[in-house]
Amino acid sequence: MVRWICIAVLVAVAPFAVAQGYPSQPIRLIAPFPPGGSVDITARLVADPLGAQLGTRIVIDNRSGASGNIGMEAAARAPADGYTIVLNTIPLVTNQALFANLTWDPIRDFAPIGMVATSPHVLVVPPKNQAKSVAELLDDVRAHPGKLSYASAGYGTTFHFCGEIFKDETHTFILHVPYRGGGPALQDTLGGQVDMSFPTLAAALPHVRSGRLRALAITDNRRSKLLPEVPTLDEAGVKGFYFVQWLALLAPAGTPPELVKRLNQALNAALQNKELLDKFDAQAMEPYVTTPEEAGKFLASEVQRYARVIKARGITAD
Repeated sequence: MVRWICIAVLVAVAPFAVAQGYPSQPIRLIAPFPPGGSVDITARLVADPLGAQLGTRIVIDNRSGASGNIGMEAAARAPADGYTIVLNTIPLVTNQALFANLTWDPIRDFAPIGMVATSPHVLVVPPKNQAKSVAELLDDVRAHPGKLSYASAGYGTTFHFCGEIFKDETHTFILHVPYRGGGPALQDTLGGQVDMSFPTLAAALPHVRSGRLRALAITDNRRSKLLPEVPTLDEAGVKGFYFVQWLALLAPAGTPPELVKRLNQALNAALQNKELLDKFDAQAMEPYVTTPEEAGKFLASEVQRYARVIKARGITAD
């Protein structure tokens, strides 16, 4: 009898003991995209305040290639001991539908720690486009189906998905012109080679403020404090429209729940850091605080949402 009581006590205190000793070494944060992109930038912004909350150092590991698949594969196969975590954005939930024979699964192979931040896109037109509102733009599109075009950063990018969801929800036909990257897509929007684009707010903001681009609407469900005069697409008449680029932090599946909870608590505390929030503002980002369970439900719904769009539009990886 005494033996079984001792075993029960050991089982009960084991998770507490694991969490108490964690972390005892640096934590590797995999960024599955090259330096300079939104995932890498966010990883570097979050690393120091997160490390400070945990009492350790966060080491960024850029594992880029294959639209993020190389880094995600490395993260999925890493030991589930709390010392490897990964940051990703929309490709986390789209790559399974875009690539055949993917070696990792966004739900099966990962334990969500929490959401990190969101950043909206913005519908912009060049000055040569006469539309002063979304309603005027849609009137033009419907009067000339297939004649107007929008630029994206390539097949399967957030620019592309935002444009296709916009077409779905407005029941319009707008020609998709893919570029190899957001920079070239934005340049040709500025030059008027295409009629519109859906860049991130951070990328578009300098050009909107200079008057080289006209912002018609924000894709978030609330206005941006950086462009408070610009309505949301919902306010502009595309009811229920919501599209933001988000970033999520995950651990390999099987990571002990008490370590996931510890990481989540540290992340949410870091997201209240004034210096970090100022840096987020500079990137047109807002913190997104969740529990692991809330993040998991959100990501599962995003998997389904994008799978429907990819199938309906026949989208493939470029």
